[in-house]
Amino acid sequence: MSSRTYTRHPILSHHRPVLTVARAAGRAIGVWRQRRSLAQLDDHLLEDLGLTRAEAEHEARRALWDVPASWRR
Repeated sequence: MSSRTYTRHPILSHHRPVLTVARAAGRAIGVWRQRRSLAQLDDHLLEDLGLTRAEAEHEARRALWDVPASWRR
């Protein structure tokens, strides 16, 4: 049996902040797309979702970082 010691690869640990920022940017783009799509739905589709036009527009205007905590995992 070998007694190898495994450590983090220095390049991967160096890029961790970059990956974190990239993930956050990806999530923000996803939130933006979802809210933009919601704002563009017809009134009858919003009714199917149980939303009014005013509620959809309010959601679409929220800030990108204003998301439920479960989305930030």
